[in-house]
Amino acid sequence: MTAAAVDLNADLGEGAASDEALLAVITSANIACGGHAGDEETMRRTVRSAKVHGVGVGAHPSYRDRDGFGRRVIPMPPEELIELMAGQIQLLREIAAMEDVRLQHVKAHGALYNLAAGDEAVAEAIGRAMLSVDPALIAVALAGSVMGEVFAHLGLQVVGEAFLDRGYTARGTLVPRAHPGALITDPAAVGTRAVRMVRGGLVTSVDGTDVHLAPQTLCLHADTPGSPAIAAAARGALEAAGVRVVPMRELS
Repeated sequence: MTAAAVDLNADLGEGAASDEALLAVITSANIACGGHAGDEETMRRTVRSAKVHGVGVGAHPSYRDRDGFGRRVIPMPPEELIELMAGQIQLLREIAAMEDVRLQHVKAHGALYNLAAGDEAVAEAIGRAMLSVDPALIAVALAGSVMGEVFAHLGLQVVGEAFLDRGYTARGTLVPRAHPGALITDPAAVGTRAVRMVRGGLVTSVDGTDVHLAPQTLCLHADTPGSPAIAAAARGALEAAGVRVVPMRELS
């Protein structure tokens, strides 16, 4: 029997001190490209480090909201959102190309990601921005969400994502950060959770019910306390369970 495979990703280039330690463990990096965090120098530095570690490079675009770290919804017409997303994706793509790295994927950040999970128009704007830059880019979407359906309808390759360090509601959405149970920081608990997500397709919500998922990539955040230890525990548990941990481009 062929072992299951999963990608392990993290949001990087956002100013956290854990980026280098995470790059030694993860297989794909979502690099902030100027909207909520990051600048050309941090993008270039993070791309270079990812290349050294053999980590896939992806764009992590967001609303233009550095003060709110991209965690506030900023309403805008679809055409304006497409232009905003395409500009950020293209910038990172050009920087990666200068380092002889091909941009692998796109994952929206923060409020934009959460909104797109249930808003077809927002998801379509993100997808159309990707198509305008490179139709071969992999689109990361919350597993089981409307966002993934929209991306697939546009003809993009879609990878469903689940979150290792975030709590889930019974509806399969993330618990808001200000609410109890929003953050999970115990490495052992995350390791067990990772295996259950991949092998069983399940995660337990904050109210104790099981939510069905089918993730191909698992995310944790660089600014979660102890993120390198959490990543190492997750990868170790997955590999011990016979799950291959590979970059998104190697998923079949």
